[in-house]
Amino acid sequence: MPTPTPVAAAPKRDRTRYLYLAVIAAVVLGVAVGLLWPSFGKGLAPLGTGFVNLIKMMISPIIFCTIVLGIGSVAKAAKVGKVGITALVYFIVMSTFALAIGLIVGNLIHPGTGLHLNPADVSKVHDQAAKGAEGGVDFLLGIIPTSFVSAFTEGQVLQTLLVALLAGFALQKLGKRGEPVLRGIEHVQRLVFRILSMIMWAAPVGAFGAIAAVVGATGWGALRSLLVIMLGFYLTCLIFVFGILGAVLWLGARVNIFQLLRYLGREFLLILSTSSSESALPRLIAKMEHLGVSKPVVGITVPTGYSFNLDGTAIYLTMATLFIATAQDQPLALGEQITLLLFMIIASKGAAGVSGAGIATLASGLQSHRPELVDGVGFILGIDRFMSEARALTNFAGNAVATVLIGSWMKEFDRGRSQQVFSGQAPFDEATLLDDAPATPVEQPKEPEPEPVPVASGS
Repeated sequence: MPTPTPVAAAPKRDRTRYLYLAVIAAVVLGVAVGLLWPSFGKGLAPLGTGFVNLIKMMISPIIFCTIVLGIGSVAKAAKVGKVGITALVYFIVMSTFALAIGLIVGNLIHPGTGLHLNPADVSKVHDQAAKGAEGGVDFLLGIIPTSFVSAFTEGQVLQTLLVALLAGFALQKLGKRGEPVLRGIEHVQRLVFRILSMIMWAAPVGAFGAIAAVVGATGWGALRSLLVIMLGFYLTCLIFVFGILGAVLWLGARVNIFQLLRYLGREFLLILSTSSSESALPRLIAKMEHLGVSKPVVGITVPTGYSFNLDGTAIYLTMATLFIATAQDQPLALGEQITLLLFMIIASKGAAGVSGAGIATLASGLQSHRPELVDGVGFILGIDRFMSEARALTNFAGNAVATVLIGSWMKEFDRGRSQQVFSGQAPFDEATLLDDAPATPVEQPKEPEPEPVPVASGS
């Protein structure tokens, strides 16, 4: 009797696609509510804030688990150091490119020309400038947490990064005795990612509240009056992402920028609705590992990039500074532009992904170098939220590209796996955000059966 051929189980339907369709609908509805009922829309701001806070709650444990597992599983500490140094050098080079492009476009379109600003209420700006001002020594000391646990409770990415690095190297030294701890952290990571996937179902509510509040507070009038700087900023970001990052990614890793950005489409939508690249950080870690970049490279490059790879922030600070100076009829000389912007780039380290951090850095930089210009920041507050979306999207794209590039340079990038992912043969597991097993089994070549040995006839 012939054995029945086993029927392959139907693949699970990805229910999360409905979630992201709901996010798009929520954004459209939020815009409508903000325009039709501005006061009501502004009152919905806590919905967006609450959702972003839920995501931020998960960032420290995810970074800790990812880095400890990445470093703890590497035999040689020198390999980790090599990845870190390569990443930092790359971040500095690309931030310089972003700064240069921002300066070129800003000096070509002259944003703010013809606007003779007379800012009124700037007390909020001065408060942000005072909070944002931080010297280099304070920044370095701020990386050290007050206690081992405070690195997780205070939500400081660099503090968590330091503790995770120390823990990872300590487990390296423990060798086999540290393996039970590593297995335990693996289980904790699974729990954390499962919680994150549950939180993501609140994304439509958060997106609706955030967009309704922004549109209700600004309306279309503010957008019309500041359309030049917004379009110029968005155009500059597009040139940087597809022109510079796209070329570097293809030359350095032979990966198409459009394929990579399409793979990260849901994360871009999440950032667009929350205006914070930090909301997509945990998913970027999971997706880069799924794409074929090794755990150590992902664990070091992604969290470090969120503090040091500020391509979008560099462009934003460039355009906003030129706008404020020109609009107040006090244009900056090229030397002043470069000096001031380099200061701002250094001052903004550690602030990437935090909504509103760009305006604080801008105000603090102007106050320290050109205090007579700081009042003009008040005029840009109305559209900062819209500009912060492009800033966050560019920062996120820069970190994704950096992770693939550094993985390729370190020989820690599985190119075959990435092709499977891009072609849809190895779909990302939205339920767990982790890979329990290879998505597509690799067929092992069958060993050839031995040929029968001819038996000689009797002697």
